[in-house]
Amino acid sequence: MVSEHGKQGNRISSWMMFLLAAACGLIVANLYYAQPLVGPISVATGLTAATAGFIVTMTQIGYVAGLLFIVPLSDVIENRRLTVIMLMVAVGALLTAGLASNAPLFFIASLFIGIASVVAQILVPFAAYLASEDQRGRVVGNVMSGLLLGIMFARPLASFVTSLWGWRAIFILSAIVISLLTALLSFALPVRKPFPAVRYEKLIVSLGAIFQQTPSLRRRAMYQACLFGAFSLFWTVVPLHLADHFGMSQIGIAWFALVGVGGAIAAPIAGRLADKGWSKVLTGIAMIVAVLSFLLIHLFQGSSSFALILLFVSAITLDMAVSGNLVIGQRTIYSLGSEARGRLNGLFMAIFFVGGAIGSSLGGWSYAHGGWSLTSLIGTILPLLALVYFLTEKRTTERVELTSHGS
Repeated sequence: MVSEHGKQGNRISSWMMFLLAAACGLIVANLYYAQPLVGPISVATGLTAATAGFIVTMTQIGYVAGLLFIVPLSDVIENRRLTVIMLMVAVGALLTAGLASNAPLFFIASLFIGIASVVAQILVPFAAYLASEDQRGRVVGNVMSGLLLGIMFARPLASFVTSLWGWRAIFILSAIVISLLTALLSFALPVRKPFPAVRYEKLIVSLGAIFQQTPSLRRRAMYQACLFGAFSLFWTVVPLHLADHFGMSQIGIAWFALVGVGGAIAAPIAGRLADKGWSKVLTGIAMIVAVLSFLLIHLFQGSSSFALILLFVSAITLDMAVSGNLVIGQRTIYSLGSEARGRLNGLFMAIFFVGGAIGSSLGGWSYAHGGWSLTSLIGTILPLLALVYFLTEKRTTERVELTSHGS
């Protein structure tokens, strides 16, 4: 058994570390399977082009709700039981999505896929609790690597599977995989009973006070919300754009999505440079890179090879900007104090996922009404807004901001 006041003294095994990393990757991938499949899902469920963006938006809204209302439960409910329950919800939602014949049912399933996928944000701190002090950083880093791999490979995997067996197959296959994972985790995970120093209702209420009294959180969350909004807009619309203007099949779209994985190299580089005091400079660079990524593909449109090459380059640079700024933002949030770190991280992620939900819904609307020209213009404006806001930033004394919150 593992509790807040009786944590096991053993070092976490390599097997458990691998299991938690793989679990986080498999779970969080469910958030991204629908992104490259907006076209075929829209046709099958009778959605119009203007409302197609809501396919991704509903999943992101569910994830935000889970971050705000489910993740805090891990501070008061035994973690293994909570993990198993939420994964069972995920299995039901995935099966429903795979079998849905109309848009309302698919939207409901997407909402619950998002809610249940926050289990990944329960397992990452679980790994930290299982690790001994001298291995905690390495363990959390490895588990986060699994989570990031799940995010990066979800889109190309969904496209490849769809090209073979149709779009429903990825949801059915994921339901089977998550079912097996649920059974494995129910046996492999130790019991962790948190010591509920604060009641669940007070934890939820405290979120408002933390948000109000922590300007660094508000700034970092808004920066990332604008960048993630542009990111979600891009990946919601680009599969439609590639099919409409370049005649790409699902396999071609899958290869395009795989190229975007290259942007993930920015995350560890940004982390190391931020440790050396480069956070503010890197934040500005990330925003400028995001603006230029969209500006170039807005200025050079069409169906030429040059336009396609620019799309490939922009996919990589946009991913670099978003992943790099995310690491810098999390580093800033984690430095504010340990007594409310879980709630700080939950608020941070919830706010920028709201930005993602807005971006994906805007993408569907803009592509239907103004094509790629309007979509890429909006994509340019979103990180530009973040850059303007960033230029108003002043130096603050971040570490003392949470002293009034307690735990």
